[in-house]
Amino acid sequence: MARFLTPARLVAAGLVLLAAVAILYLAPSDKYIFLPDKARAVAPLVDVQGERPDPNGGGIYYVAVDVRQATILEKLIPGLREGATLVDVSQVRAPGENEEEHRRAELASMRQSQDYAAAVALRSLGYRIQIVPRGASIESTVKGFPAAGKIRPKDLVVAVDGHDVRSPDEFRAVIGRKRPGELVRLRVKRGNETRTIAVRTTKNPDRPDRPFIGVLIHEPDVKLPVQVRINTGAVGGPSAGLAFALDVINELGQDVDRGHKVAASGELRLDGSVGAVGGIKQKTIGARRAGADVFLVPGDNAREARRHAGDLRVIAVNSFRQALRSLATLEKSL
Repeated sequence: MARFLTPARLVAAGLVLLAAVAILYLAPSDKYIFLPDKARAVAPLVDVQGERPDPNGGGIYYVAVDVRQATILEKLIPGLREGATLVDVSQVRAPGENEEEHRRAELASMRQSQDYAAAVALRSLGYRIQIVPRGASIESTVKGFPAAGKIRPKDLVVAVDGHDVRSPDEFRAVIGRKRPGELVRLRVKRGNETRTIAVRTTKNPDRPDRPFIGVLIHEPDVKLPVQVRINTGAVGGPSAGLAFALDVINELGQDVDRGHKVAASGELRLDGSVGAVGGIKQKTIGARRAGADVFLVPGDNAREARRHAGDLRVIAVNSFRQALRSLATLEKSL
């Protein structure tokens, strides 16, 4: 046996083993991995006309998720990294979307979230916000669904079943209250004409319990009365909207954080509602590691967040107004 275990052979076996481990550690698998990222202070990223210094410290923080293709080793041993979650590519990119297209879409979502955050924050302070166009502008229809052939790109939906629609959020809210199979009547502006078009809802392919008519809505332009600039560099996605809006309020002299370190995550819509976000496990861990005092999350994400929060206080909110009320109840930090 000793004849076979020569030093040269042991070294060669060790090199082969190291090479195998290196391949497992570096070679990409067919899975993606979500990892916690550090919480980031929002204030250094936000520039608001007329901003004032924060008198008592604290601050608003947003949390992101490190998303990348998992290595073979990470796929084989998911617990190798704390807080990791393995997911299929379908949970990262839309069908047929490549990495570059996905990246552009994420950056566009981030820019939109910044516009919406500024609009919601300023409106809560009494500023008048101009939204163009006023209604739900149709970008395209989905082949094989009820709206195809009835609704056209550039149609502007201004009412649904007699309820005025002033923004895409209002359109989605009215449609969302229907049941799959119900008939809805859309008041549509097409060029110089206004007409009523009846469309029957069907099951949403992603959420069978929700109604769907098969339209994609063009997000409107938001014109602000106060200049707001937010620069997050290469970070994409819409989930920092709630944190941005809270910081804009803070920058304008409203003591939103009350001296506390407040982390927040939530997609903020133009109507002030807060939508669910992905990667809440990783975001909660990131907020906890950053030493946040409280973590504001969408109501739909609260249960999962509390599973990973430890001593971090999680506050569930469904609207920007609710977020402000919740923070106002915090004891002021000295």
